[in-house]
Amino acid sequence: MLLSETTTTGIFDLVPWIVLFPAIGLLINTFMPLIMKAFKREWGETGIAVTAVTASALSLVVSVLMFIGLRGNHGHEVVVPFAEWLEIGSFRVPWEFRVDTLSVTMMLAVSLVGTLIHLYAVGYMHYDVRYKGEPKAYARFFVYMNLFIAMMMILVSGNSYLMLFVGWEGVGLCSFLLIGFWYTKNPDATEGTENTYAAKKAFIANRVGDFGFLMAMFLTFWHFGTLQFDGVFVQAAHFHGSETLIWWIAGFMLLGVTGKSAQIPLYVWLPDAMAGPTPVSALIHAATMVTAGVYLIARSAPLFNAVEGVHTLVALVGAATALFAATIAVGQYDIKKVLAYSTVSQLGFMVAAVGMGAYVAGMFHLVTHAFFKALLFLASGSVILAVERGHHPLVETGDAHESHGHDDHHDDQHGEHFDPQDMRNMGGLRKKIPWTFWTYMAGTLALAGIFPFAGFWSKDEILLDASHFEATRLVYWLLVIAAIFTAFYMGRQVWMVFFGQPRHHAAEAAKESPWTILVPLVALAVLATLGGFMNWPFEGGHQFGHWLGYTLEASTGHELHIPEFDFGVAIQSTILAVLAIGGSWLIYGRKPLQAGQEDPLAKALGPVFKGMNAKWWVDELYQAVILTPYDKLAKFFSISVDWNFWHDWFHERVIRDNFKGLAKFLSTWFDPKVIDDTFSRRLVNGLRNSAQGLSKLQTGFVRNYALAVFTGVVAILGYLIFLR
Repeated sequence: MLLSETTTTGIFDLVPWIVLFPAIGLLINTFMPLIMKAFKREWGETGIAVTAVTASALSLVVSVLMFIGLRGNHGHEVVVPFAEWLEIGSFRVPWEFRVDTLSVTMMLAVSLVGTLIHLYAVGYMHYDVRYKGEPKAYARFFVYMNLFIAMMMILVSGNSYLMLFVGWEGVGLCSFLLIGFWYTKNPDATEGTENTYAAKKAFIANRVGDFGFLMAMFLTFWHFGTLQFDGVFVQAAHFHGSETLIWWIAGFMLLGVTGKSAQIPLYVWLPDAMAGPTPVSALIHAATMVTAGVYLIARSAPLFNAVEGVHTLVALVGAATALFAATIAVGQYDIKKVLAYSTVSQLGFMVAAVGMGAYVAGMFHLVTHAFFKALLFLASGSVILAVERGHHPLVETGDAHESHGHDDHHDDQHGEHFDPQDMRNMGGLRKKIPWTFWTYMAGTLALAGIFPFAGFWSKDEILLDASHFEATRLVYWLLVIAAIFTAFYMGRQVWMVFFGQPRHHAAEAAKESPWTILVPLVALAVLATLGGFMNWPFEGGHQFGHWLGYTLEASTGHELHIPEFDFGVAIQSTILAVLAIGGSWLIYGRKPLQAGQEDPLAKALGPVFKGMNAKWWVDELYQAVILTPYDKLAKFFSISVDWNFWHDWFHERVIRDNFKGLAKFLSTWFDPKVIDDTFSRRLVNGLRNSAQGLSKLQTGFVRNYALAVFTGVVAILGYLIFLR
C-alpha cells in the first residue's frame, strides 16, 4: 500500500523514479515484442534500444535532480517514504529512499556510466547477436541491463540494511543472467569453460559472501533492534557494550564485501565474469555490482569506527588483493582478462582506503575508476569487434563477406583456432582503429596514475592516506608495489595490442567501430581525463571530500580528516609509474612481439611468469581443496548413501522385500487360513445356526404368538412384584 503522506515535498519526491524508469523500460521491452507480434508487427532493434537507453538516461536525469536538490539543501539528508513493506509486531521496515551525498554520488556514477554503456551496447550487440547467430536475443539483453540498473539503484538508495540487501541480491541475480547470457555458447577466451559455468561460479561465490552479509544483519538487529541506518548509527556512535559483537558484525560484513567486491579469498568469480558480452563486463567491473562492497563499508562507517583493529584487517585484505591480482594481470594474454584482474586490484585499493577510514579517498577512486575502467572495457570491446570484423565480416552490416558465427573461429589459411581476444593475435591496431586507440590511451594513463588523468588524483590520495596509516606501513608498501605492477601491465597491453606490426590477418583487416560505440568511448575518455579535478586538492578545493563530508560527518559524529596534497608521494608514485611503463617499453615496445614469438617476459621470468599466467593456480587449489572433495562427498551421498543404502538396501530390502513378504504371508496363509477358514467360515456357520434356531419360533399361528406375549407379561409382572 502506498503511503498517502510523505515527509518531503518538491524535487526529492522524484527519487523513486530512479528505480521506476529502468523498471518501466524492461517491462516495455519484455511485453512489447509480444504485443507487436499479436498485430503481426515487429518490435525492432531501434525500439528496443531507444527504450532501454531512455530508461537509463531518465534515471540519470533524476540523479542529477537529486544532486541539485542536495546542493540547494546544503547537503542535509532527506528520507522519502514510498510504501509500507514489513511490519511484524514492533518490527517495522518501510520502503524508504535515502537521499544524501553518499547515495547521490553512487546514483550519479551508476546512472551516468550505465547510460553510456547502454548506448555503447546498442552498436556492440547489433554485431554480437549476429556473430552468435541469435538476433532475437537483442531484446533479452537490454531487459537484463535495465534490471541491473534498477537493482543497483535500490541498493544505493535504500534507507535500511534490508532494503540494501534486496538490491544486493538483485545485482547478484543480474550478474548471473548477464555473465551466462550466451548460455548455449562456449566463449573462446575462457579455455573451453562454458558461460553457464562462469555464471554459476559468480553466483555461488557471491552466495558465500551473502551469508556474511546476512549474519551481519542478524547480529545488527539482535543487538540494536533495528535495521534502519539512522537507528543503528545513533546507537553505534554511543556504543558502550562488548566490542566483540561489533567485531563480528564488521567481520561478517567484510566477508560480504570479499564476495561482492571480489577480494581475497572470493575474488575468483570476477575474472570469469568477462564471459558475458563486453558491455556486461564494463557494467559489472566499473560502475555497479563490484562497487557495492565499498559502498557498504562507507555507509557503515559508524560501525567500523566503533571498535579498534577492524580498519587494519579490512585495509590489509584490500592491499593484499591489490598486489596479488596485479601480479596475475602481468601474465595474461586475453585483453579482457588483463582488465578483469586489474579491476580486482583496483577494488583492493578502494577496500584498503575505506578500511583505513579514508572514506573520501575510497569513494573518490570508486568514481574515477568507474570512468576509466568502463572506458577500458568498452574500448577493449571495440578492439575485439574490430579484429572480429577483420577475421569474418558480416554481409548485412556492410562488411566484405558472410560470417560463420562467433564460435567458429578458425584461421582461414591454416584451419587453426582463432581467439579475437588474444593480444598475440593483434598488433599494429593504432593506425587501423585510431579513435579506439586514443580513447584506450586515456583510460590506460588514468589507470596507471599519470598526471593529469583521473587515476593520478584518486590513486595518490589513497597512497597519501596509506602513508599516514598508523596501524601498519605494510598497507602503503603493498599498494605502492601494486601501482608499479599496474603501470607495467597496462604498458605491456598497449604495446602488444596497438604497436608493432599486425600478427594476424584479422588485425591487418581490422575496422573501426560505428559511432554508437565511439561516442560513449569519447565521453568516457573525457571523464577519465578530467574527472580527477572534482576533488582538486589545493586551496579552495577538496570539493568532493566536502560533499561526502555532509553525510559521513553526520553519521559518524566526527569531522572528516582530508590530508593535504603531498608532492613527495605524488612525485614518487608518478616516477615509479613512468619507470614501469618504460620497463614495459623496453620489453615489448622497443622490439615489438612478432607472430609466433615467445613472450620475452616468459623467457626472462620462467616459472614466475608461468605462475602469473596460471593465476598462481588458485582455481586449481580451490578445485583440489574444495570442489573435488565436495564432488566426492556429493557422489558418496548420492551413490553410496542415497542410492546404495537408502534406495537399494533400505527401500528395496527393508521396506519393499519385507512388505512383499508380509503381503505374501497375508495373502497365502493368513487370509485363507485365518480370515477365510477360521473367522469367516465360523461366523457364517454361527449366523446360519442362529437363523435356523430362530426360524423355529416363526410358526405362523396367532395363538403361539399370544402365548409368548402372555408369558412375557407374566415374567415382567413377577419381576416387578417379587424382585423389586
